Amino acid sequence: MTPSEVESAVRDWLTSERMEIRDQPDERAISHMLVRYPAGRNGHMFAVVVPKGRDLVAISSMTRVDGGQQNSMKELMGEDDDEWKAWIHECRMQLIASGVDWSVHMGRSGEERPGPLQAFNVSEPIWFDGLTKNELMQTLRRLWLAKLGVIHEIKYTFGAGTGSPGPVDDWEKKGMRGKSSGKTGSEPAKQVEIDETMTFGSGFDPSEWV
Repeated sequence: MTPSEVESAVRDWLTSERMEIRDQPDERAISHMLVRYPAGRNGHMFAVVVPKGRDLVAISSMTRVDGGQQNSMKELMGEDDDEWKAWIHECRMQLIASGVDWSVHMGRSGEERPGPLQAFNVSEPIWFDGLTKNELMQTLRRLWLAKLGVIHEIKYTFGAGTGSPGPVDDWEKKGMRGKSSGKTGSEPAKQVEIDETMTFGSGFDPSEWV
């Protein structure tokens, strides 16, 4: 399929599943759609991107950690550094076990140790020759479950938070600011927020999928 045929097919498949679609300007992409999965008010926002010069669809979601949860992480770092290191290690291992591509954004407490966990990204490519409606929807499902695993680990260990997103030092250094996209769970207090301002390539590099 050509990129334009892929873009049309992906849009039709998402629409047929009654998913909300918002087109985003992106100079690096032929098409950049924001979609809510699962459909409905409790869904998470995902970027579905057809990048220029590649024969793949890139799907990703960036998650910001609640400010109250970040403060609880800082307290654990100060009280029991070994327990903190074990917790973040388990989170990384959980992301590896999920089978998706991922990255984490860590804050800094002093110069010697990173933390708290401020944001994380999950992503996965689908090459054109393997693209079907089933593969598209199953990829969204895998990424959603990978996100939920980390989100529930954060809530279980550090509480529900305050309902406001915490800082992301990496974005501040690059001059980027996150923007709220609404609820990501059924609880009144938000654990995380989704950043919708990043263009394709700002948080991860498609050349890594060679």
